[in-house]
Amino acid sequence: MGRIEARLTDLGITLPAPAAPVANYIPFNVTGPLVVISGQIPLRDGKIAYAGKLGSGVSIETGQAAARLCFVNLVAQLKAAVGDLDRVTRVVRLGGFIAAGPEFTQHAQVMNGASDLAVEVFGEAGRHARTTIGVPSLPGDAAVEVEGMFEFA
Repeated sequence: MGRIEARLTDLGITLPAPAAPVANYIPFNVTGPLVVISGQIPLRDGKIAYAGKLGSGVSIETGQAAARLCFVNLVAQLKAAVGDLDRVTRVVRLGGFIAAGPEFTQHAQVMNGASDLAVEVFGEAGRHARTTIGVPSLPGDAAVEVEGMFEFA
């Protein structure tokens, strides 16, 4: 077990099997030293664990948990892409999509669930650029979707 997988274990995180694409796309694309990972929704055991819209029945704390689970699913795809997670040298960028109504404005707080976990897992290499936007809906009524770009050696 490598350093990053040991850190995941310390955090009580077991990586799931990477989710298969549900449409005409690939789960990740490797180009040079970068891995771009398609958006991951908060799947747990093949089912959406957090559904609905922020500000309309889904709390910020629940949204943060959804974003955190999305990041776990990103890391599962990352492991499939690079094999050994210790090869990851930087979390380059995360993109967050938050299902919310027009009155909701705390998207950044929700996305911190993923960003905070990136730093917990990868340390300083987990600090990243980020975009977070609100959207009217996501696949399967997921509350959050997170995509990522990672550098590896």
